[in-house]
Amino acid sequence: MPDPLHGQTLEMILRHLVDHYGWKEMGARIRIKCFTQDPSVISSLKFLRKTPWARAKVEKLFLESLKERKRE
Repeated sequence: MPDPLHGQTLEMILRHLVDHYGWKEMGARIRIKCFTQDPSVISSLKFLRKTPWARAKVEKLFLESLKERKRE
């Protein structure tokens, strides 16, 4: 089974999640300020690139969203 993260940039993953869940739901699922206080893709990317634990949570949420989409 191919790796679903292969070929996906962090920006692509983040934009997918914003489209799928919206900032409010993302902030509820992953409690980080860049999703809850004046969220933007640019500020979130800066934070996620410097913070491995947060990036791992975002990648996990991305994989979960792909599973949800398959079930629909």
